[in-house]
Amino acid sequence: MIIAFAGRRVDAPGSDEIRFPAENVDAVREKIRAALIEANAEGLVCAAACGADLLALEVAGDLGLRRRVVLPYAKDRFRKSSVADRPGDWGRRFDRILAEVEASGDVTINNYEEAEDSYFAANHDILDTAEDFAESRKQELGALVVWNGVSRGEEDVTAHFLEEAKGRGLRVGEVLTV
Repeated sequence: MIIAFAGRRVDAPGSDEIRFPAENVDAVREKIRAALIEANAEGLVCAAACGADLLALEVAGDLGLRRRVVLPYAKDRFRKSSVADRPGDWGRRFDRILAEVEASGDVTINNYEEAEDSYFAANHDILDTAEDFAESRKQELGALVVWNGVSRGEEDVTAHFLEEAKGRGLRVGEVLTV
């Protein structure tokens, strides 16, 4: 099975709302591992933001899965806005994973403006890429969403991905971050 993936970023220090506390990173990583194994995943398609995305990409690499990364805009801008803006070693992890995935030619970088709607467009791109990937490998396609289980409303990119995946008729698994 090929897995289209999206999830929460680790909470910024002092966040008013708890969505993915840093102290839950190890537990969430293990839940992602279990979900990928249970799905008999052979490939993963996602972005590479700090938190759920990078954890899933690390786990997929450990499991020997083919990984594809889809970014909404240039790597350096994405790294600054969606990776290295949170405490921890997310920037180093991003650099390592992107180098590994780029070496196999599996990184797509779109040229969207750096704006909130670019992430919604990237959700469609992730799902489209995963559909093409699954078709080319004659695999089933599923989706996995790692989040706190509560939508923030129309501006919630993770909730949007979940609804889009369901709208395409995909079987969607969920891993909770809290």
